[in-house]
Formats: sequence, C-alpha cells, structure tokens
Amino acid sequence: MALSDKSSRQSLIPSFLYSSSSTVSTSHKSFGLDRTTIGAVAPAAASSNNGVSSPTRNFVVPAPSEPGKIEMYSAAYFAACGVSGGLSTGPTHMAVTPLDLVKCNMQIDPAKYKSISSGFGVLYKDQGFRGFFRGWVPTLLGYSAQGACKYGFYEFFKYYYSDLAGPENAAKYKTLIYLAGSASAEVIADVALCPFEAVKVRVQTQPGFARGLSDGLPKFVKSEGYGGLYKGMVPLWGRQIPYTMMKFASFETIVENIYKHVIPRPKDQCSNTLQLGVSFAGGYAAGVFCALVSHPADNLVSFLNNAKGATVSDAVNKLGVMGLFTRGLPLRIVMIGTLTGAQWGLYDSCKVLLGLPTTGGVAPAAASAATELAEA
Repeated sequence: MALSDKSSRQSLIPSFLYSSSSTVSTSHKSFGLDRTTIGAVAPAAASSNNGVSSPTRNFVVPAPSEPGKIEMYSAAYFAACGVSGGLSTGPTHMAVTPLDLVKCNMQIDPAKYKSISSGFGVLYKDQGFRGFFRGWVPTLLGYSAQGACKYGFYEFFKYYYSDLAGPENAAKYKTLIYLAGSASAEVIADVALCPFEAVKVRVQTQPGFARGLSDGLPKFVKSEGYGGLYKGMVPLWGRQIPYTMMKFASFETIVENIYKHVIPRPKDQCSNTLQLGVSFAGGYAAGVFCALVSHPADNLVSFLNNAKGATVSDAVNKLGVMGLFTRGLPLRIVMIGTLTGAQWGLYDSCKVLLGLPTTGGVAPAAASAATELAEA
C-alpha cells in the first residue's frame, strides 16, 4: 500500500501523538538525527551492487564523526543494546516476584497452592509480607545478565544473519532471521541466567532453605556442587529459546503491522510517545504468545530445581501431560504479558535516550522504496 494511501486513512489514534513538531519526510528529527530513514531488517538495505556503499547504509544514524552519537551496528551500538536490555529485563522481573512466587509454588505444591487467589493468601499466612519478595536478588541479577545478553546478541545476530543472507533474502525471509537471531542470542543468555534461576527457585519453593542469594548460593553449591547450578540448563533452553523466538519474531511482526495498518503515518513521522506506546502494546501481545509456547518447559524447570535428583520423567509422571501445559498457566499469561510489554517499552525508552531508533516497524518493502528514491 502506498504511503499516500496510508495517509488518507482515518487514524485510530489522536493526531497529536503521531504528528511531527516540524516537517519530517525522511529524517528522524525526533532522535536528533539527519540521515535518511531506511528499512527494518538492518542490512537489507545496507549495501549496493559491486560492493559500493549506497546512502541506505546508515539506518537513521548520524555520521560516525559526530561527537556523542552512537554509530548503528558498531560495537558501541550492540553494547548499548545490551545495557538497555539488562536495565529493562532485571527490574521488570523483580517487580513481578510475588506473581512468580505464587506461580512456582502452584507448580510445585498444587495441593497447598490450589489457585491464584488462595495462593497469595497461603503465602502471606506462611511467610508474611516479606515472603512475597523472597528471591528478589537472584531474580534481579540473573535476569539483568540474561537481558543484557539476549537483547545485545539479538541485535548482533539479526544484523549478522541479514548480512549473510543479502538484501533480497533478508527482506524476503525476515521472520526466519528474527527467529534465528533470537534463538542464537538466547542460547548465550541462558548460560548467564541458569545459576541464578536454580538458586531462585530453591529459595522460593523451600521455606527455610535460605534467605536469598548470599546464603542460598553457597548452600546450593555445598549440597549439589557447581554442576548442580546447571542441572536445569536443558529444560531452561527448552523454555527460554521457544519463548524468546516467539517474543522477538511476534513483536517485530505485530509492530510492523501496527505501523502499516493502524497508524496513518510512516514510523519516522510518529512522536517518541507514540512509538514507545506501540512498543508496549506489541510487547504485551507478544508476551501472551510467549507464555503459551514456553509453559510446559517452565513447569519442568520449577520441578527439577525444587527437588534434588529429580528427572524429567519424574516431573511428567507427577504432573501429567495436561498438568505440564495448564498448571499455573493463567497467572503466567498475566505475568509474562505484563513483563514483555514493560520490557519492550523500557528497552526502546533506553534506546531513545541514547539517540537510537525504536525497534521494528518498517517493512522491507518500504526499505526498497526508500532505496529507489535515494538512488533516483
């Protein structure tokens, strides 16, 4: 659909949110940048024939010589994405610690924690108000480390795989690139998360085991050795890799379609407020899909980290196949939807503060059109 057709449609969002404060056609004035706006998949428009760089090489990025600016797809850019990912992921996971506590206990002891509402009551009766935040330190540190690796390496692998595929294939198979990039990033991210997750689950589901990370980690290592910290590595990959693939691929797709079908202006003419609102909405919707895909593995991780010497077959025998898919699912949908929406909103907020564009939202077809205009 041509941009002029989009502009003529009735907006579903108040015009002051997407209208620019000044005339903006192909530059990201909202970010203080003056380069031409090009496609969604980074390198899809990154090079031209015969190895000669075209104006599309810079994706809303200032000249590298400009002081205080981060060059797109440089080491500094990927590091900035990693820091933004850590800042958005750790605090949000810590904020929903009470939900996570009830969910984990519903998975481990369904006879005692029978429902969401009664679960909060049981937890408060047994452990008091402080019990709602038991395990917040390993949660904060573990998911901060995981988030830094997840978002930083996702941006790197998305760029790397797009570059390998070439401009035409990167645009044609963009969803496969999102899936491959996010899966590769999560393999690395979970290595950072796994020890913290093991201690967190033990602290949250075994009252009296430890107060938190400082005493829980040495106690865990003394009991099961350092290898025990990675006992749940494979189930964690089984939970997190599909989760992250769904999280990033569905987010990119949802955001692209919001800008294409809901907002009657190109993304670069939308205000920062609107772009961050789109990031939150796309993230929340993606989070619901994530919860559905990864929930059986989440039950396995909780079961294995709670019981010493437990195996996957033990979990299946005790929980049952239906239990793996449904136990604690409604609460996890609420928790993951909120988490994912907040994470994408915070992640893109950090990027905006650093002078970088928000994630996603420009279809490769638009990139091709922009390339043709730039070369005309």
